[in-house]
Amino acid sequence: MPGRNAPPDPTAGHRHPVSQGSTSMDDHGFTSDIAFTETVKQLQTRNGSREAYAKMEAGSGWSDRITPQLADFIARQNSFYLATVNADGQPYIQHRGGPRGFLKPIDDRTLGMADFRGNRQFISQGNLLESRKAFIFLMDYANRRRIKIWGEAWMIEGDEALLQTVMPEGYAAAPERVLLFKVTAWDPNCPQHIPRKIDADEVDAMLAERDREIAELKAQIERLQKGN
Repeated sequence: MPGRNAPPDPTAGHRHPVSQGSTSMDDHGFTSDIAFTETVKQLQTRNGSREAYAKMEAGSGWSDRITPQLADFIARQNSFYLATVNADGQPYIQHRGGPRGFLKPIDDRTLGMADFRGNRQFISQGNLLESRKAFIFLMDYANRRRIKIWGEAWMIEGDEALLQTVMPEGYAAAPERVLLFKVTAWDPNCPQHIPRKIDADEVDAMLAERDREIAELKAQIERLQKGN
């Protein structure tokens, strides 16, 4: 059941300085400034939440590193959403899927994945040629957890060694290039309003376990009946 073998909470160990002795992003402002623009901060002030977020900024802030907890959370996901934007500022969001762990940490600031052959629209790739600004949204419905990751992304073609490094073993898909994503900041969202959903493979596993337990109980009953 969801929660019985829940993955480690990615927020554990997250609330710590993003770099040694500093909560700044490249020593200019806070990592959360990538989302908390002056307009956003004005709205937070107007609605009464700025003080709490200012304390967060002055304290541990948002991390710009892929912590072990975040890496574990990512390794358990079989899909995520990638947002990009073109030169005109038009946003686009694309679902990316694969076997669990297909999105992989390359180092403590970089995520990578094989870009599989798709519908040949090339919208995300085209957007990234115009702007590297990107966003990853990870959702764990079963455990009602979500992670927001801001950063920059780009595609690499012709690097067969890197492609083989990120390609999931045994996965029946045609990899064409590598998508790299450099993390600027990440933050876990609260579980509020997340509907609880379970993937079909997890349901199958739970049903198989239930059937196994039922079979064992039936066998025990039969043995007891024969003993009487």
